[in-house]
Amino acid sequence: MPIRVMLVDDQVLLRTGFRMVLAAQPDMEVVAEAGDGIEALEVLRATAVDVVLMDVRMPKLDGVEATRRICAADHPPKVLILTTFDLDEYAFSGLKAGASGFMLKDVPPGELLAAIRAVHSGDAVVAPSTTRRLLDRFAPMLPTANQQQHPELNRLTEREREVMVLIAQGLSNGEIAARLVLSEATVKTHVGRILTKLGLRDRVQVVVLAYETGLVRAGGAG
Repeated sequence: MPIRVMLVDDQVLLRTGFRMVLAAQPDMEVVAEAGDGIEALEVLRATAVDVVLMDVRMPKLDGVEATRRICAADHPPKVLILTTFDLDEYAFSGLKAGASGFMLKDVPPGELLAAIRAVHSGDAVVAPSTTRRLLDRFAPMLPTANQQQHPELNRLTEREREVMVLIAQGLSNGEIAARLVLSEATVKTHVGRILTKLGLRDRVQVVVLAYETGLVRAGGAG
């Protein structure tokens, strides 16, 4: 079954370009489009979608609030934020709202397609350096909780905390395995336990929580 994709952007030409790229893929299908957040929410009520490509700056309802409402629903589609600028405060808000990652609108087609497939398979687009720089820049500007306000962190083992820090620093499972001298399968197990214990949906939410609690500080220090 192909990945069902929805395009949400107020620029028709951009949607057309994305649709052409996705339509050429045997494993993808554009099943819906919308020009703003309100229209997107209405369309999603009647259309089954796996991945939403979501613009942030739109009339009526921006992509951040639309993402928040989508991700609050039962069994929501995954959301990939699309942003024009490399460092966009809206993208950070989108990650906090539940998006599984963000991409630049001028991303090479191959990277966009890889991101859609990764998100659909349950991964999060969190490793690119742009995501890291975005978090480093905007995390200190937002209200920050401390670890005492998140006692669930105390449920993590010492190893799981180590893994969480490395996730927040943008390392892949393979890189974490090499750093900690573990098998990649063991790292995947740790990641799964972290998500379960903290009630998080994906790696992006792990990263955001690590910054908010001070487990990882802006600039990358753990």
